[in-house]
Amino acid sequence: MAVRYFKKGIRALGVAECFRKGASKRSILAGVVMRADMLVDGFSFATATVGGLDATDAILRLYKRLGREDVNVLMLNGCVISWYNVVDLHAVAEGTGKPLICVTYEPSPGLEKYFAEYFPSDWRERLAIYERNGPRKRVLLRTGHEVFIRAIGLSEDEALRVLNRFVMHGAIPEPLRLARLLARAALASVGELSQARLGP
Repeated sequence: MAVRYFKKGIRALGVAECFRKGASKRSILAGVVMRADMLVDGFSFATATVGGLDATDAILRLYKRLGREDVNVLMLNGCVISWYNVVDLHAVAEGTGKPLICVTYEPSPGLEKYFAEYFPSDWRERLAIYERNGPRKRVLLRTGHEVFIRAIGLSEDEALRVLNRFVMHGAIPEPLRLARLLARAALASVGELSQARLGP
């Protein structure tokens, strides 16, 4: 899973999601393929169950739909998405054959109590996946903003180099920023698109 981090055309697949708590049964995951020169040359979508345990499979489906072997590295906007739907980062890296960087933006005291409170029937499974993902490391981007990362298949120093190739301002790398915008737009359009399929 070696990456040439300073190659001009290095491609990252950024994945982010959006859902409406209490209103959505499914979340929309959007994936954006972006080169380090900020050229966008691919999109993909998938859905995951809000409060489910299928986020890992959703990301793998999204990746496979792209059919893009030229993606060098994956970026995920967090590993606990869609209301505590926990992504197995190692399974994603193994299933795609690509190194992976999971990025979050705020410190966290831990999620065990929330898993136990909201999901009494399977909270141990969620916690096991979360703990298997490993601890986060705080890093400083070239923009001066701090983020927290988990790096799978590459070192933390290598992950920081990759992030710095894709961050223009603020804390959010461009593939993740654009993926989040796409997921929000897709979710906002879901109802209208459903009505269009059904007809007047």
